[in-house]
Amino acid sequence: MAIDNTTAVFEFLLIGISNYPEWRVTFFTLVLITYLSTLLGNGLIIFLIYFDPHLHTPMYFFLTNLSFLDLCYGTASMPQALVHCFSTHPYLSYPQCLTQISVSLLLATTECLLLAVMAYDRMVAISNPLRYSMIMNGPVCVWLAATSWGASLVLTAMLVLSLKLHFCGANIINHFVCEILSLLKLACSDTSLNELMIHTTGIFTLLLPFGFVLLSYVRIAMTVLRIRSAQGRLKAFSTCSSHLTVVTIFYGATISMYMRPQSKSSPDQNKFISVFYGALTPMLNPLIYSLRNKDVRGAMRKITTKRT
Repeated sequence: MAIDNTTAVFEFLLIGISNYPEWRVTFFTLVLITYLSTLLGNGLIIFLIYFDPHLHTPMYFFLTNLSFLDLCYGTASMPQALVHCFSTHPYLSYPQCLTQISVSLLLATTECLLLAVMAYDRMVAISNPLRYSMIMNGPVCVWLAATSWGASLVLTAMLVLSLKLHFCGANIINHFVCEILSLLKLACSDTSLNELMIHTTGIFTLLLPFGFVLLSYVRIAMTVLRIRSAQGRLKAFSTCSSHLTVVTIFYGATISMYMRPQSKSSPDQNKFISVFYGALTPMLNPLIYSLRNKDVRGAMRKITTKRT
């Protein structure tokens, strides 16, 4: 059966956790806790930054963007995984599947670019503190965030518009959600162009930003090592540790997913790797940034004091 981007009748069956029935209740509980924590944690970060004037700085502006991304990213996949967990027929039509792929790709690529922007922000703050407020002024911050979103939208559109696939009857996706690599495995037409597009896009959204992050932290480390006092070095490193933790988790999972040869990956392996960047990272980001950041904790105490 041939399918193009206007087809609305073909349906895909999502296996999800159904091939591990003994884990359904455990999986449902973990996903529910993860999703609620994602909503609460990221919503709290956005609320605190919005209402505390002391947090109206470039770093927290980008953190607000990151929390909004994580709210959307978690909502794009986790509610469906919960609903389908006990569903006997978890089907999605092709347009629904394509929409989910498009939204997930847009949010994931934006987060990749935004994490690189946040690394640049930290590099300027530590390497050039006297000119930090002038370099990272309001218009520059807005431009950097808008560029991350705009570039991701263009790259996602290129990937999705190239998905002119033919399917020969197989409609079982071994995943929790519609995911582009899993969809390509079902196609009986040549997918070499699509795989090339994925790897090319991955260079611009994964490898190059990750390389830029590494170079930024090399520059940061060189600057920090020149600080004479141990307390000063510790303070400088502490401002970057949260971001570095998030970068390691997110880039590590996505690069291992999309930048390795697909012949060396298995569907079960891929879908559980996707849990790290699709579910755990949106939940962990606010925990990492808030629990290890005294400014956010201080804002939380002020809000709590005002309401008591």
